[in-house]
Amino acid sequence: MSLKGQRNVMNDSRDLQKYLENGVEKIVSEALKATLKDPRESAFMMRFAAASRRATKIRGRFETEGEHIPPFLIASITSSCNLHCSGCYSRCTSATVDSEPAVQLDAEDWARIFGEAEELGISFIFLAGGEPLLRRDVIEKAGEADSILFPIFTNGTYIDDRYLQLFDRRRNLIPVISIEGGREHTDSRRGPGIYDRIMRNMDALGERSLLFGASVTVTTDNIREVTSREFLDTLVSRGCRLVVYVEFVPMNDDSQYLAPGDKERAYLREATEGLRSIWPDMILLSFPGDERASGGCMAAGRGFFHINSRGGAEPCPFSPYSDVSVSSGSLRDALHSKLFTSLNAGGLLDDDHTGGCILFEKRADVEKIVSGGG
Repeated sequence: MSLKGQRNVMNDSRDLQKYLENGVEKIVSEALKATLKDPRESAFMMRFAAASRRATKIRGRFETEGEHIPPFLIASITSSCNLHCSGCYSRCTSATVDSEPAVQLDAEDWARIFGEAEELGISFIFLAGGEPLLRRDVIEKAGEADSILFPIFTNGTYIDDRYLQLFDRRRNLIPVISIEGGREHTDSRRGPGIYDRIMRNMDALGERSLLFGASVTVTTDNIREVTSREFLDTLVSRGCRLVVYVEFVPMNDDSQYLAPGDKERAYLREATEGLRSIWPDMILLSFPGDERASGGCMAAGRGFFHINSRGGAEPCPFSPYSDVSVSSGSLRDALHSKLFTSLNAGGLLDDDHTGGCILFEKRADVEKIVSGGG
């Protein structure tokens, strides 16, 4: 590589690191604002802000040594789920099933992973599944790792008094409940009666002044509803302080029309900014967000990566391919896997795409790398 090329790579690395640092700082700042009315929650967020600054310094030290550590990790702690949501990417790829498979990481495995994440300076671990609240043992271990914030992406049906007590005791556990809009959109995708059930559980969280959020899968069908003031009013009135918009990933040609394109992404960005002006203390995030601003897809360790319930290190939940496992190795080993290295070096993450995941669209290329042909 030429000296000019080396400088470009170094500049790109610094730009990406700065982009991610700014993103983390913004999330923490907005979380602090969202909790100002609750002394206990605010006190926790102030402690977490200090921990987040320490984590940023840790990642910065790795960066100066030529090693990039992402601030985010996604951990699917179970493959089991009680719902059969229409178009679920996880079921379409057989990553989610009805009953727990025999081979899964146990709670101690996950505790070790959480500890390694802290040592690397990872600030946020998104707990997913399947339905993560089925693994109370792992959720309890996450609560003990109080320098990391754990948004828990849940269908909301397993929130009970015991979980409410745990969320009250361990403020780093933030339930993020999936919802598709109003009753019609939610029940048509998630099942009859689910909307009313999760509304009751949101009310229970709000009555206890617990920080919680909502996760919304954005499609061409519901984008106007889920970005409307009326929809946000419904959530805010129950105490919701976080909304994560996740772009729908089409799993087959029949559902391609539901995937947001450039026009819908632009609308989502504009609508989100408008909602922030109405509710300045709300945390409003979108995934994958503005990839043009970040220099491409953030998967494969650039901004985050995914650990499946068996320990396989994957680029992204929408790209269920792995060539290394953290059950027999470390998170740091996973970041240096051939798959992650090839994806970062090959330019695949910078291409244009439809919907929420370029790696799903480019799965033939990913499969080639995993099989040894890339």
